[in-house]
Amino acid sequence: MSSHPSNPPGDAPAPNPPEATNRALSRRKLFGAAGVGAAVVGAASAGALAGRASASNPATGEVQTEVPFRGERQAGIVTASQDRMHFCAFDVTTDDRSEVVAMLQQWTAMAERMTRAEEAVEHGAVGLNPYAPPADTGEALGLSPSQLTLTIGFGPSFFTKDGKDRFGVADRRPAALIDMPKFPNETMDPARSHGDICVQACANDPQVAVHAIRNLARVAFGTAAVRYSQLGFGRTSSTTRDQATPRNLFGFKDGTANLKAEDTAALDRHVWVADGDGPAWMTGGTYLVTRRIRMRIESWDRTTLLEQERVIGRLKGSGAPIGHADEFAALDLTTKSSKGTPLIDTDAHVRLASKENLGGIEILRRGYNFTDGTDGFGHLDAGLFFIAFVRDPRTSFVPMQTALSRSDALNEYITHTGTALFACPPGLREGDASAYWGSTLFS
Repeated sequence: MSSHPSNPPGDAPAPNPPEATNRALSRRKLFGAAGVGAAVVGAASAGALAGRASASNPATGEVQTEVPFRGERQAGIVTASQDRMHFCAFDVTTDDRSEVVAMLQQWTAMAERMTRAEEAVEHGAVGLNPYAPPADTGEALGLSPSQLTLTIGFGPSFFTKDGKDRFGVADRRPAALIDMPKFPNETMDPARSHGDICVQACANDPQVAVHAIRNLARVAFGTAAVRYSQLGFGRTSSTTRDQATPRNLFGFKDGTANLKAEDTAALDRHVWVADGDGPAWMTGGTYLVTRRIRMRIESWDRTTLLEQERVIGRLKGSGAPIGHADEFAALDLTTKSSKGTPLIDTDAHVRLASKENLGGIEILRRGYNFTDGTDGFGHLDAGLFFIAFVRDPRTSFVPMQTALSRSDALNEYITHTGTALFACPPGLREGDASAYWGSTLFS
């Protein structure tokens, strides 16, 4: 939440062949098809759809474009952060390896289609049998790709659960895929933590992101079930140099010093798993850390501006470090005020989270704001769904969170209520029809 980055696959069927995918109708084309277009327009006008799809940046059509699904890395990591997120953790409900592989293959085919603004399954919403449920839920008909990205990861319990090697991959669990340690200042809800598999859906239209998760969950029935999900709005980090620094629910700019997609050397050092780091199936991948952070916004809103800035270590308006006017000025951790105290307090959030304080540790942040109703005591259940990608959580996130949990002045206003860690394999290479989510793990 800081302005610094605290910053034998069984007998399963193969994915849909490329030629079948190419014949598919796009959501946009289907929207205009006879019979279907009238029904959808009756439910939501074209004007309403256009307004929602362009809400995050009405001045450009870029937010409605397609992000390639295939590539050396999974999309949704260094991709320019979209405005909306639907994160979902699943529990696998079968011990049959072939069923899991079949689900992952089906998910892959569906995910690739949905990122192109096609239905999850060809003719899914229209259906070929009027007496059977449609194969696509239909709420994204007519919507643009909205830069949808889908990113998958595997949790520790996917490899071993209750001492059992469920799918014959226990010996492939990376050493870096640890069981997350207990930190001070957290009240973890098991129902909002961990999971066997996660899928992160990011888009500039919330309905596109929700549609993607909904359809993956629908076809997983009998093989995997939703453990928890989290909707997020208003990105709290920038992942490219072209993006402006956003603000979190405390009103401060968040992620000023975040790693950027253009920082390829730094990404290689801090984010991407290198050859020799662990099992070969993870080479080129990364580790995804989540923390659901409840923010006591009512207490914060009654705190003076001077104290808010002391707690964070930055100016609320400009986002600049205390003692500077430029948001991107280097943190001054040595200069003292006329009172003899450091300009940036010794327990200020940005000081404790800085790479200077942490021996060079950096992470790639990709979090989102959230509001989930109330806590039943007259307070909003609101905060930050923190997401970070790291090369090895043991040498990055764990020491960072250890330092923050012990001394951070911000702890008076936040509580961590959920957590998870997932291993995200590399991307699927273009033209490799046999590749699917997890194929490097199961091969």
